[in-house]
Amino acid sequence: MIGRLNHVAIAVPDMKAAAAMYRDVLGAQVSAPLDVPEHGVTTVFVTLPNTKIELLHPLGANSPIAGFLAKNSSGGIHHVCYEVTDIKAARDRLVEAGARVLGDIKTGAHGKPVLFLHPRDFCGTLVELEEA
Repeated sequence: MIGRLNHVAIAVPDMKAAAAMYRDVLGAQVSAPLDVPEHGVTTVFVTLPNTKIELLHPLGANSPIAGFLAKNSSGGIHHVCYEVTDIKAARDRLVEAGARVLGDIKTGAHGKPVLFLHPRDFCGTLVELEEA
């Protein structure tokens, strides 16, 4: 059901410093910051030859990333994102199999439908699915 790894998301306490590290130290292509109010985050995408890294920073005090950074002040891996061809079919199959879907299907930072799966059902890892 899942396709390729779309991205690994890393919560960061300082977006400018994190973007500069990937761009200036590691030599990666780094996008401009993008506010995604629906998810309460500012994102920057680091493009790699085989996938992307998504840097996440809180957009407002109610951001889920603010809570993550309160527990992990240095930041860290927040979630992994896999591609699916049909997000509604994937959701239905997962629910039927007993997986917990967190919230409704929303539009993600790439402008495509996304949903999140409970980390307790996936080896302690928050999983995002994005329709490719």
